[in-house]
Amino acid sequence: MQVQDSAQLAHLLADLRVEHRDLDLAIDQLATAIGRDELALTRLKKRRLLLKDAIARIESKLIPDLDA
Repeated sequence: MQVQDSAQLAHLLADLRVEHRDLDLAIDQLATAIGRDELALTRLKKRRLLLKDAIARIESKLIPDLDA
């Protein structure tokens, strides 16, 4: 992995974390709303889970491989 690739991945990781945090806030607000939309809530939760998986994959790529 080149330095530029690492920097790009780190930037993408930061963006995904911000989006994940924003979804957390939106989900919390929607969950406590009166007459909440269950379909929208389910879609937001699914998107948040996909983001969490993407974040984990990128974090894994950023960890250097160690030869044992």
